[in-house]
Amino acid sequence: MGDVVEMLGAGLAPGVVVTDPEVMAAYARDMASFSAVGDPLAVVMPRTVEDVQHVMRTATAARVPVVPQGARTGLSGGANAVDGCIVLSLAKMDRILEIDPVDRIAVVEPGVVNAVLSRAVAERGLYYPPDPSSWEQCTIGGNIGTGAGGLCCVKYGVTAEYVLGLDVVLADGRLLSTGRRTAKGVAGYDLTRLFVGSEGTLGVVVKAVVALRPAPPQQLALVAEFPSASAACAAICTIMERGHVPSLLELMDGTTIRAVNAMAQMGLPESTEALLLAAFDTPDPAADLAALGELCTAAGATEVVPAQDAAESEMLLQARRLSLTALERVSTATMIDDVCVPRGRLGEMLDGVAAIAAEYDLTIGVCAHAGDGNTHPVVCFDAHDPDESRRARESFDAIMALGLELGGTITGEHGVGLLKKDWLARELGPTALELQRGVKAVFDPLGLLNPGKVF
Repeated sequence: MGDVVEMLGAGLAPGVVVTDPEVMAAYARDMASFSAVGDPLAVVMPRTVEDVQHVMRTATAARVPVVPQGARTGLSGGANAVDGCIVLSLAKMDRILEIDPVDRIAVVEPGVVNAVLSRAVAERGLYYPPDPSSWEQCTIGGNIGTGAGGLCCVKYGVTAEYVLGLDVVLADGRLLSTGRRTAKGVAGYDLTRLFVGSEGTLGVVVKAVVALRPAPPQQLALVAEFPSASAACAAICTIMERGHVPSLLELMDGTTIRAVNAMAQMGLPESTEALLLAAFDTPDPAADLAALGELCTAAGATEVVPAQDAAESEMLLQARRLSLTALERVSTATMIDDVCVPRGRLGEMLDGVAAIAAEYDLTIGVCAHAGDGNTHPVVCFDAHDPDESRRARESFDAIMALGLELGGTITGEHGVGLLKKDWLARELGPTALELQRGVKAVFDPLGLLNPGKVF
């Protein structure tokens, strides 16, 4: 394999190819539990499109697999190295190439961090809505690879709805441009959408044209406390049925509330079994919050607290932002799921997860993007206890099965990666799986791009 490293180095600047074992170990995996990790041959950190093309031509010539990576904040093992692969980290391709306020687009390289783009366009009075919880670290390329979501999805949608066009280096090194930068365009098959959520299995994204929106008014938030998850979920259904369009609609179950209380002493009543957080960025958010608060009270909320200003809104939302950190303190490891179910079955999902936690004798907290039915059950377990680790994995599978039983999907925004391959096959069925594998074969006939992931 030394010849491959030499071939890579021959067409790249010094320092772009890294073979130091400690550095390679740092780039070997993302944040997923229970996902296999291989030993890479080299880590390559390109800075130009031509660098990426050279890597892919070399990989094709040598028949060496390539694992594209963003910031490795993923939770499904999709960025994990396989033995003998080239890890292709796009993190240093991090330029914002253009911000156009007339056409309301930005053109970016894949390594641009989500928060950096969001702040840059905000300076121009614009807004890039997709906001994963890891937005301070995750990259636009990684968001595209997984089809990432975020807290604002209930109103503004997910990453796929903002990707207008892509430049993609294919497995053999050819450069493909897809999509458009115009407001409308329906020429040919929508290859752009095909790449969004493909987890690096079809090509390497090296440039993206993303849509922007005018900056909305400052949002105001509300917190409603409920004595049961089912009451909170009934309120959510009523809110959506009545036509309200919140910019944020989040849910925390009792386990998560208690974990946040233990960490941050936020003073939330221990009797609260569900906390609903809502926000509006409309011209009159206070009126919208008042109407929503009435619906929550009618559904059984024991207390409704609307914010008076932006600073108070941020304080109210702090509990949600602390959810994952608080649950991580419960035990030595966590396994984070992202099953998405129809909104009308959200209550059944939360009750089912609570039953699974009891059955497997584990702590499982749930926080959710409630407005779009996207739940995040967080399984807490002792990674040093083999029996508890086994139960954690089995409970994860039970949650997957529950989601499908309720008419949902195994992933709303984290992707399939390694962790959910078997479950993808169950969700898609044999015909769809065969067709998707056929698409993969067209773009990557040698199977070099992120092998072993998704399918």
